[in-house]
This record gives sequence, structure tokens and C-alpha cells, in this order.
Amino acid sequence: MPPAAASPSALPASLTLLVRRLRHLEIRMHQAVEAQLQGNFRSVFRGNGLEFDDVRLYQYGDEVRAIDWAVSSKGHGTFVKTYKEEREQQVLVALDVSASQRIGGSSGSACKLDVGRDLAGLLALSAARQEAGLGLLAFSDQKELFLPPAKGVRAAYALLQRLYGLQPVSRYTSLAAGIRQALGLLRRRTLVVLISDFIDDNYERELAMLARQHQLLVVQLVAPQEAAFPALGIVPLRDAETGALRWVDTSAPGFRARYTAQVADRQQALQALCRRQRVGFLALRTDEDFVPQLVGLFRQRR
Repeated sequence: MPPAAASPSALPASLTLLVRRLRHLEIRMHQAVEAQLQGNFRSVFRGNGLEFDDVRLYQYGDEVRAIDWAVSSKGHGTFVKTYKEEREQQVLVALDVSASQRIGGSSGSACKLDVGRDLAGLLALSAARQEAGLGLLAFSDQKELFLPPAKGVRAAYALLQRLYGLQPVSRYTSLAAGIRQALGLLRRRTLVVLISDFIDDNYERELAMLARQHQLLVVQLVAPQEAAFPALGIVPLRDAETGALRWVDTSAPGFRARYTAQVADRQQALQALCRRQRVGFLALRTDEDFVPQLVGLFRQRR
């Protein structure tokens, strides 16, 4: 007989407390879903309903919007797309665990990495309840941890234990490398939830490839001090990834104007990229309640 699924009481005390906290978030998530969608909610871990299957010749009564114009333009007739129902959704959480994710954790807010872990843990427990396969890719500028999509409560608890115990080897970020790793690891169409602060360059091509081959949701984590840098006078600023130290007058109008413009430009570029690729996007501050915002993101996907 297969081993019974582990219960929270059989887990280490620290993991038991974590599971209880995530279960509470999960209950709130489902309550928010029911309130917003008035009970007409299909699990976020099912497919979008229909998946492209093939094309066939146009028949009288077919809808014009179903015509595949690219195939029809080849001159062999008018073709329409046919679809099949998606019965099951495979999910991969791709989580940036580089050193910049450790920013935050003061003034009552968690650091970005803690919020990212909570998001991944919440999705893992929810997937287990829905009998959906969920996996994890934790990356920096290299693969830090990969757990292939698996079903069940036991798999979810194992994922939580590995994720919250993870000590990344590298401090550096490479979103492009992380996305390429995801593309190489996935063998079937998957819902990918990409979680990062997106403080990086030259990843746009890889993100577009991921959006074409899979369903993609982008979650950008933002610490309060990144959204509005506090005026602290002349202070030392250390780069979380390189360790480089420089003294900056954070109260100077010139510094504040440049910083605000850089943050706004990065945000607008990421939002524009997601719009072009028709990707669900959520900018999440670490000092805010993420449950209703996460529900809204999945509602947008549907």
C-alpha cells in the first residue's frame, strides 16, 4: 500500500507553524475568490477551458472569428481552428532567490524573498487540494533548486521544506538564464508563475519565448523603500549582489529625481512587455496584503 499522506502534526514544529499560516492564507484566498466571482469559480489550477488542437476546412455555420487566417492565406481553402478541453493544468513557480530579493523586512513588511516564498507555498498547498501538479524552480544566475511538478499533499509539504530551507549558492541575478532553465525543463504546456523584482536587463527575448510556449503570469515584488526611497541624508549604500559600497546623498534633489525616473522607467518597460506578450502582470508591494491581489491576477487570466 502507498504511504499515507503526511499530516501537519507529523511534521517538524517549524514546518507545522508554516503550514498553518499558509492554510490560513489559502482559506482567505478561496473566500476572496467566492466573494469576487459569486461562486462561479473554477480552480485556478485548471486550464483556460480550451486548448488549440488542429485546423479543418471551413463549414457553413462556423464562426468567422474561428478562421485561421494564417493557414487560409496559403491558398488551399479557408480553415478554422479546432480546440480540445484542457482537463488538467500543470503549474511551475519560477522564483528569483538572488540577493536583491532580500531587500525589505523592516517597518512591518517582509523582505521580497519571504513574500515570494509565501506565494509559492500558498500555490503549492492550493494545488495539492486541487490534485494539480505543481513544481518549483528557484534560480539566481544559476539553478538553485528544481522540483518537478508533482501532485498531492506529501509533495506540497516536501516542496515547502526544501523551499524554506534553501540557502542560495549565488547572490547574482540573471532572469534570462532562469527563464532559459524553465524552458529547458518543461516538456509540456504549463502555467508558469514567474516571481522576481525584475531588477535586471536583457531578459525580454527570453520572457517573450516563455510567453509563446507556455501560459505565463508575472509577479513583480517591490519593497516599500524601493518604491519611494527615504531621504536619509548622506549614507552608505551597498549593492546586495556585488557588495560594492558607495556614499550617496539620498536627500539631494538630483539623486531623488534620477532614482524616481529609473524606477518608473523600469516599471513601465516591464508592464509594456507584459501587455505586448498578453501576459498577466501583478506589481506586489511587500507591505500589502497579497491575497486579494493574487485572486485578481488569476481572475484576469480566466
